[in-house]
Parts: sequence; C-alpha cells; structure tokens
Amino acid sequence: MLEPLLGSKGSEKVLIFITARSEGYAREISQFFSMGTSTVQNQLDKLELGGILVSITKGRTRLYTFNPRYPFLKEVKLLLEKALSFYPEDEREKLIMDRRRPRRRGKPT
Repeated sequence: MLEPLLGSKGSEKVLIFITARSEGYAREISQFFSMGTSTVQNQLDKLELGGILVSITKGRTRLYTFNPRYPFLKEVKLLLEKALSFYPEDEREKLIMDRRRPRRRGKPT
C-alpha cells in the first residue's frame, strides 16, 4: 500500500510492525512476515540512518523504535496508523497482539 511512497515493501512492513507494537527487532519482524532477516536488517539500518528509527541495545538484542526527535514523526505515525487500518482484520489482530511470555501449561487455546 505504501510501497511507492517508501520505496520498498520491506520498509512498509518494518514500519507497520513498529507502529503496531511500538518496538521490534530484526528476527522478530522477519519471522512475523516470513522475510529474510538480512532484508529486514537492511531496512532497519536504512531507516535508522535516515533518522526515522533509533536502536537501543537490551542485552544482546538490538530493539528499534521511532525516533522521538524525528521532525515528521507525528505525520509519519498518522500515515502508518491509517495504512494499518486498511490491513485485513486477522493480520491486524496478529500484529497488535504481542505475546512475549509462554502460555501456562494446560491452558486451552
């Protein structure tokens, strides 16, 4: 949807993921969208170099989030939230649902 504006489908997916979850790392994003980790990492590096994203190291993981000092952050977020609203309902729910802990044993699915 935003591919012509952002230059690639990978950039769109990375930004949509970070919009939905507010942060993410390369392997997590690549597994969610079934993309190559190097492709996602290249997009994250490009967006960080452009000043849209910033990275924070937590342990051995490099987390990416929006740069609060980016001058057009408000406008970019509004555009991405609007694009996210046009995603299919099931994909949008999977994006927004952020499970980081394992489920309790025996709990029904």
